[in-house]
Amino acid sequence: MNIKDYLQNRSALVDRALERWMPGEEVLPRSLHQAMRYSVFAGGKRLRPILMIAACESLGGHAGQVLHAACAMEMIHTYSLIHDDLPAMDDDDFRRGRPTNHKVYGEATAILAGDALLTEAFRILADAEANRSVPPATVIKVIELVARYAGSQGMVGGQVVDMESEGKEIDFPTLEYIHTHKTGGLILASVQVGALLGGANDSQVAAIKRFGGAAGLAFQVADDILDVVGDQQHLGKNVGSDQARGKATYPAQLGLDEAQQRADELCGIAISALAPLGKSAEILQELARYIVNRDS
Repeated sequence: MNIKDYLQNRSALVDRALERWMPGEEVLPRSLHQAMRYSVFAGGKRLRPILMIAACESLGGHAGQVLHAACAMEMIHTYSLIHDDLPAMDDDDFRRGRPTNHKVYGEATAILAGDALLTEAFRILADAEANRSVPPATVIKVIELVARYAGSQGMVGGQVVDMESEGKEIDFPTLEYIHTHKTGGLILASVQVGALLGGANDSQVAAIKRFGGAAGLAFQVADDILDVVGDQQHLGKNVGSDQARGKATYPAQLGLDEAQQRADELCGIAISALAPLGKSAEILQELARYIVNRDS
């Protein structure tokens, strides 16, 4: 299966699972559940869930072992986008080619939709039926890991430093902190959860973690580059918004050519980290290349 087919197949799996886990639009309170579903089913790439599935499969597992956790991760990612688009943060009008959540449902409902998605994600991670064949210690470890990478020492912390850095000259370590935490955190969590639920041993988890750290940072470097040279129709959001807001980015710090070199270097590091897993990690290798070379 080539990478395009793999992405389409696993994305469809995730979408079907999300339909099972998400409350329906007619479930009270309707406005809240409609707002949640509006953003969850807005056509995202499902990259984090797919990386989780691929990590599990690279260890001999199958998608069914991680689909509940993959849905939880997509809900956490979606909540972060809803909040990121709010007027108090990036004040964006469009996401994935259509109006942002607060533009459709109002700021208050958008905030609550994000809150509900985050909370629902942890309910799913702890669901007894979904975890019926998972050792309890592994369930606890997964929940702790996701909470750590999503919280103040992960994604949320990276977002705070990103906001505090707008319009300022910052050093390179601060830039890497923002990128590895705000964006890289959930990608790193995704592959580790996939490995844990796939029954990985300590050395396999370590290899997957090295992969996730490099791939997560590569994703954001590529995102920075796309904000400069990308096509707005493909991206589904405004191009050039990072520069307009004075955001800390790799092209701003290093220039476009060197930023691309850094993305390629990180891709190589991610692929090399998978060497202990052998041929079973080929899809993860292809996903690393996709992360760097994608056009949206």
